[in-house]
Amino acid sequence: MPPALLFDLNEIDLNAKPLFDRAAIEAVNPQRYEMQQLDGILWYDKEKACVLGYKDVTDKEFWVRGHIPGRPLMPGVIQIESAAQLLSWFVKEIYQEEGFVGFGGIDRTKFRAAITPGCRLYMLGHVIEARRGRRYVCDVQGLVNGNLAFETTISGMKV
Repeated sequence: MPPALLFDLNEIDLNAKPLFDRAAIEAVNPQRYEMQQLDGILWYDKEKACVLGYKDVTDKEFWVRGHIPGRPLMPGVIQIESAAQLLSWFVKEIYQEEGFVGFGGIDRTKFRAAITPGCRLYMLGHVIEARRGRRYVCDVQGLVNGNLAFETTISGMKV
């Protein structure tokens, strides 16, 4: 049985214009071109250390042709990269951490559903540890079509 969601989505308009769009994310996160895996931020709560972002998965993704021909599935490593970019954005934009926040590790990862082109991948993040200027840890859940697609714990550190 999948776990409960990190926070209630019922009071968040998932169709609203993003608070931060792709260009605003680019001003914070350094990933570009094929490796930019975060398209928008719909909601955040600094006091609760929570954030909701998304990635629109298209048939133009670099992995579609080869993973898996005839039935493209978003690779787990790209799902994790999306989660890491969500944490990096939150730490840099909301906590105002300067410099580069690098990927530090993953724990307790489970993949539960396929993510395919045409889907919007919603990512719910909750920062569970923040040692300012050093290390950050965030639980992340990925949802597609209302179903839990993956869950992980991401850690990042100031490099």
